[in-house]
Amino acid sequence: MVQATPKALWALAALLFTWSSLAASIKSRGSGGLFLDLADLGVDVTKRQTNNLAGYLGAFFLGADPYVYFYLSNGNDALSFRALNRGQPVIRPTKGTTGVRDPTIVPGGGSESGRKWYIIGTDLHIGRTTWDAAQRTGSRGIFVWESTDLINWTNERLVTVEDATAGMVWAPEAIWDPAKGQYLVHWASKFYPTSDPRHTGNPTNIRMRYAYTSDFKTFSAPQTLIDKNPTNIIDLNYLPLSPTSFLRFMKDETRKTVFVEVSNNGLFGMWTRPGGDGAIIQSGVEGPASYLDNVDPRKVHLLLDFYGSDGYRPFESTNPGSNSGWVGSNRNNFPKNLRHGSVLPINGTVYEALRQRWGV
Repeated sequence: MVQATPKALWALAALLFTWSSLAASIKSRGSGGLFLDLADLGVDVTKRQTNNLAGYLGAFFLGADPYVYFYLSNGNDALSFRALNRGQPVIRPTKGTTGVRDPTIVPGGGSESGRKWYIIGTDLHIGRTTWDAAQRTGSRGIFVWESTDLINWTNERLVTVEDATAGMVWAPEAIWDPAKGQYLVHWASKFYPTSDPRHTGNPTNIRMRYAYTSDFKTFSAPQTLIDKNPTNIIDLNYLPLSPTSFLRFMKDETRKTVFVEVSNNGLFGMWTRPGGDGAIIQSGVEGPASYLDNVDPRKVHLLLDFYGSDGYRPFESTNPGSNSGWVGSNRNNFPKNLRHGSVLPINGTVYEALRQRWGV
């Protein structure tokens, strides 16, 4: 019998994860949006266990505690999570404001697939400033950590991505762009005129900005990704369905609602909002974090942060390319007071390593 090496197992798991995440055939469903259907590809849509996905890793911050906390699912139950590291932070920033919000785990793409992960987040410790100051003269950088095993996180850095006209850089996330062969990193910013260097006047609306990177060290010049002037837009989250089809969830900060848009022709294709400009998934929420179900490929989970209440609550849909049809999930085993973060499907090897290292 030939015994696979750990490196080979990692590569196989990464390949299977990429297939399961991206191999989705998209069918039109009129104004209802999109319907995920793997049957057209000859895949048994009733099972995903053969993809070796064994659970989920969540990264969050907790209310007034701006650090990175890890939560591990109870196997492939997408709605049942337990705190790792005895409920203590896994990462405490040492740079910038020494606080990090909105942590996002970014899986490696291209040659880094299955070999590298990054955590990026907002440089903000609100206990040491005010919300007004945080938007006028806030940090213009993003926190970055990297790992080769999802356990050891090193090379902390705070990378400035905007110039002095920006009031802040909030809720950065990143996605591998297969068309570009680089990571597309995006965040929310507002801007002040150069004639107002102290940022005491009226800024622009908040818009989504982006840059490309291969290493999360050097970034291209930032550009505007989404501008719905005069509406303020924050908390953008992408979910890839295929190499060319994507969902993107975002918060309308002006109306305090979250909605989804759909593209069938790439990250810079034609985006539409199913149901029209007034269609929403939920009001009074922020920080959308989406992830595919490990067992049922027809189902997408969406965490929405009820920031005025008990934090993240899970929602789900089997028609995720629509702003209607999202229902609240069973919360019996879902922790309370988790704040804006991310969830990553993981294989059995990683699942067991995390459990052994951090405990539950």
